[in-house]
Amino acid sequence: MAARILVIEDNPANLDLMTYLLTAFGHTPLTAHDGEEGLQAAQRELPDLIICDMQLPTLDGYEVARWLKSHPDLRAIPLVAVTALAMVGDRDKVLAAGFDGYIAKPIDPETFVGQVERFLEHERRSVPQAVAPSTSWVVLPQARRATILVVDNMPLNIELARSILEPFGYVVIAALGMTEALNLARRTPPDLILSDVNMADGTGYDFIKAVKADPQLCAIPFVLITSTYLDPQEQAHGLALGAARFIVRPIEPQALLAALEACFAERRKDEYGDDSDR
Repeated sequence: MAARILVIEDNPANLDLMTYLLTAFGHTPLTAHDGEEGLQAAQRELPDLIICDMQLPTLDGYEVARWLKSHPDLRAIPLVAVTALAMVGDRDKVLAAGFDGYIAKPIDPETFVGQVERFLEHERRSVPQAVAPSTSWVVLPQARRATILVVDNMPLNIELARSILEPFGYVVIAALGMTEALNLARRTPPDLILSDVNMADGTGYDFIKAVKADPQLCAIPFVLITSTYLDPQEQAHGLALGAARFIVRPIEPQALLAALEACFAERRKDEYGDDSDR
């Protein structure tokens, strides 16, 4: 079951990454930018779990923990520190302050959600629990390591895609815009293209038109993904241009993997007919 998770973090980049990853796994992140705001949010929202940075404005992580653990309505909420502290004794100090555990910075996108979910009650854990080869996702094995070109103007989206795809043997190459992606695809043709619709130097629609017009690239499965183009007409437009799939974020990692594997299966069928094991 998805959980409501309060993230107390003053660094915008760290906050964006953590909330993005939690959302991608089906959780609902709540945010606060300093200790005082975090305590107010905890009282107001009664989240299922709280993630707290240690070095915060107004009230630091230690003060937040002491206050939460002394409050009768909040003390049972799992409290996880996210910290770059690395001195001898810091771990013991964090746990002594009332934290139930801690995650070291910089966080690892591949393991972060799994680390967080270990502190949730079993019935509230999402499936899968982490982006790792040992998860229970079912993905058909590739005959060879497929290369996926991921195109997105947001590095966080590319990082998330890597964390999902690479543990399953995919090779990820990345570009931040259409021009860079076209040059890269022509130099190193990928087995599949996963492209955002919104880019700085053209749209995903412009990109797929260029790909489908190129004899070297036109047969490559092309998947559009977006969090902004939500109108069903946009989906129809993308599919009409030749996209194999039009995916709307947030999408669970196992659903993304299944969609991409379906694209590979369809291409194998096109190439070999029904004998897709060849």
